[in-house]
Amino acid sequence: MRGISDVLRLLPLGIRIAFYDGARMWRGLAGIAVRYCLLRATARTVGENVSIGPGVYLLGVEQLSVGDNVSIHPMSYVDATGGLVIGSDVSIAHGVTILSTTHRFDDTGTPIKDQGVECRQTLIEDDVWIGAKATILAGNRVSSGVVVGAGAVVTRDVPTLQVVAGVPAVTISSRKGQMRDG
Repeated sequence: MRGISDVLRLLPLGIRIAFYDGARMWRGLAGIAVRYCLLRATARTVGENVSIGPGVYLLGVEQLSVGDNVSIHPMSYVDATGGLVIGSDVSIAHGVTILSTTHRFDDTGTPIKDQGVECRQTLIEDDVWIGAKATILAGNRVSSGVVVGAGAVVTRDVPTLQVVAGVPAVTISSRKGQMRDG
């Protein structure tokens, strides 16, 4: 796979992104393999064993860094325009939204839609599980060992080993001191 990605890097960025968009809905192992090769050829860094399911929208992929053993399940929306780092051993369930930009709205004399966006790097550390249809807003850090409950909206940094849920997401329990199977 690495050799294919190296060859794809010879193509202009816009063409690599267009190829990824064209392969977005491909199903099965062939679709996963093609998306992986294109992602490795386009993103800042991509580790081993990364699975991008069908129907995942990736924006600003050239600002994305992904560790090893990461899965992003179908129907997720990932905007890396402002910078997005996803660590290793991360599972992102279906329908998740991860943002790295937010609208400006300070000038009350200008329509919000005309004020542009602000880039804010978003960081998801190692060993994180993001439940179905959760949202991670721009500029937040989801620390190692965190579980984000289904449907939660993360509006601020989440400390290590917390389980968060709700809108906005709040800590509902801690994983500290729990034994790992192994």
